[in-house]
Amino acid sequence: MTDSNQELRRTLGPLMLWGLGVGYVISGMYFGWNLGLPEGGTLGLAIATFFIIIMYVTFTFSYTELACAIPKAGGAFDYGLRALGPFGGVLAGTAQIVEFVFAPPAIAAAIGAYFHIFIPEVPVIAIAMGAYLLFTAINICGVRVAAMFELVITILAVAELLIFAGVTLPEFEFQKLTINALPNGIPGIFAAIPFAIWFFLAIEGVANVAEETVNPQRNVLIGFGSAITTLVILCLLTFTSAVGVAGWEAIVYPEPGADPSDSPLPLALAQVMGQGHFLYHMLVGIGLLGLIASFHGIILAAGRATFEFGRVGYAPKILGTTHKKFKTPATALIVNMLIGFIALMTGKTGDIITIACFGALNLYFISMIAFFKLRKNEPQLERPFRVPLYPWFPATALVISSISFLAMAYFNQRLFLIYLGILGLAAIWFKLYKKD
Repeated sequence: MTDSNQELRRTLGPLMLWGLGVGYVISGMYFGWNLGLPEGGTLGLAIATFFIIIMYVTFTFSYTELACAIPKAGGAFDYGLRALGPFGGVLAGTAQIVEFVFAPPAIAAAIGAYFHIFIPEVPVIAIAMGAYLLFTAINICGVRVAAMFELVITILAVAELLIFAGVTLPEFEFQKLTINALPNGIPGIFAAIPFAIWFFLAIEGVANVAEETVNPQRNVLIGFGSAITTLVILCLLTFTSAVGVAGWEAIVYPEPGADPSDSPLPLALAQVMGQGHFLYHMLVGIGLLGLIASFHGIILAAGRATFEFGRVGYAPKILGTTHKKFKTPATALIVNMLIGFIALMTGKTGDIITIACFGALNLYFISMIAFFKLRKNEPQLERPFRVPLYPWFPATALVISSISFLAMAYFNQRLFLIYLGILGLAAIWFKLYKKD
């Protein structure tokens, strides 16, 4: 293996980083979050989302300091490795891979559900797997091609959410937000946490392309800061405009007694204009772009995370090689896709989202521990950006992510055991096969 087979090409600027940061996350506005409404109701999910927004704002700026100081493709893995040693790197890296590998199949299922509205004769899972094949191929073809595609569809997806709000807000009624607002009491707030996280899950993927960014010490800050600002605005706008047209049950259940839907925005639009209206079909069609933006973007970030694990020998070395022509982590991308196929076959979108959220929260609090460790042990490390309000920002992110992780573990004990099993397998691999 030559060094040239382990090098990534620097081509990304701040605008593309904004497109990636928003694109990774924007599908969370289109689906998934509504699955938290049966748990917490409007009020419960709103309270959970309030604290999750605080966590993400404080985490993002703290994480930006790490990304600017250590611009490596491994993201949290590299920060954990440097600050906490090899085993800390294993835990952080595995958490990151779980987040990035399990999020795409949940999004693929939603893509299938959206397309199924127009072509009901094609099974949802066939559409989802076809999307996987297509966007894995695009990512193999080159990061600049992938990032440019991501930027274009992200801009269109943001425009779609603004149009959606413009159509639904005139029908907004505050009393609709109060219908069965807290169906399960205080416990429902904690049960809604993973679905509040879904609004922002994977924004940290910007750090995973730092190694492919021109002047990362400057541009990563611009990308992270502009992306989190955009996403907070879109979250608040989408939540209130969707629920406010007919109450939360109308955007969860297509009909009484039906299973929860993966497409809440079309359900909200149907309340306003009916399914036969041309604007309904147009907006549902454009809405697919939001799902595609996140699906494509997280596949990109997942490839880099798995690639870095292989490059340093914490996973099979073949995962750490790049395509000879395109200089992209082709093997890692293909392996991630195959794991996604297996997850899709379960048909459990809510469970897949929850496992991805376990990985995310684990990544967040390990990264914040690494943050404090590096501040203490390496005060002379060049930090082109320093988080504001230190130590309150990283401490806030650490506390909220830790409490959220424990709450999720309590309300999702079976899935928590599955997540622990994945961590355990990674630790066993490391102990048995890692060679210094």
